[in-house]
Amino acid sequence: MDNMSNKGEQGEKGLLGAAIVGCGTIFPQHAGPLSEMDEARLLLVVDSDLPRAEREAQRLGCEAADDYRVILERPDIRVVHLCTPHHRHADIAAELLAAGKHVLTEKPLAHTPEAAEALRAAAESAWKRSGTQLGVTFQNRYNESSQVIREIVQSGRLGRLLCLKGSVSWSRTPEYYAGSPWRGQWATEGGGLLINQTIHTLDLLQWFAGGEVSRIAGSVTTDTLNEVIEVEDTAHACIDFDNGVRALFYGTNAYLTNSPVELELVFEQGAVLQRRDRVYLLQDGEETELSRPSRTATGAKSYWGVSHGLLIRDFYRHVREGRKFWLDAEEGGRALNLVYGIYAASRAAAKVVPAGPIGTGR
Repeated sequence: MDNMSNKGEQGEKGLLGAAIVGCGTIFPQHAGPLSEMDEARLLLVVDSDLPRAEREAQRLGCEAADDYRVILERPDIRVVHLCTPHHRHADIAAELLAAGKHVLTEKPLAHTPEAAEALRAAAESAWKRSGTQLGVTFQNRYNESSQVIREIVQSGRLGRLLCLKGSVSWSRTPEYYAGSPWRGQWATEGGGLLINQTIHTLDLLQWFAGGEVSRIAGSVTTDTLNEVIEVEDTAHACIDFDNGVRALFYGTNAYLTNSPVELELVFEQGAVLQRRDRVYLLQDGEETELSRPSRTATGAKSYWGVSHGLLIRDFYRHVREGRKFWLDAEEGGRALNLVYGIYAASRAAAKVVPAGPIGTGR
């Protein structure tokens, strides 16, 4: 590592200059926390729709542009938040990393296995060369409920984890896809429900389970949006890990509302359940509440959770201290491997197939 990576970074007056590329649906989840951080300053927002970028820039007190390449010539911008459509993630991130910019990309890492593998290699090269790093946004790992469950798994106080399951029942309408035509297409979204909505739940399942995926069986279908999208709106999977843990997963965008994600983990000496971000212990026939969120999510997208800000602050902390962010391309690619594995299993008529690394999916 060079001196920058060893000692961390500080800009003028200790601030890290930042930019956000993409002013779409997820943009507020990044702009909001950035505007509240003392250690960072948002300097630029970028969107191919320049009037939209200008509106956001005026509201946030920063500059606007319609081409991310202007960032390459801005030494004052050290961190870039990537909030573009999926098919733009890998190429833009690799170019920014090569220019010495730290990148925090929204999930997924990329829209194809090949693009994901290329970005992972580019990120590892950038880190070794200059300490420039890539982070992937899986904010639900920072949820209070996730932290409580993870601690229970790791402590072993309920014995060995035997199995777990996750269920996601959300709603996506034809209007949702019409408003962003890149969605619903293999070439630009890289998939449907799995790679966009339920990838967060898949990430939690594999994070809690531990071990490496050994087998996947499952299928994807399009139950209600056949005339609108070419990708799936519903999926199920049975996932086996090499440590003996089994995970079951079900997800759909065919519901008529966005219900909270539900999780269950069964241990040798009890079970842990997550409902509406509250965590319960079921043991000896008694159910006890272990945790309820201290931060309340409100608004139309409240079911997304409230932890973007925690992840963003943690990423900046790692950048400033010159430490590699734990949700890097390798770790952030684990859930993507599950997505690709479920697609592969579905193409194999739901037969059990080995789970491969990035580069073996659709």
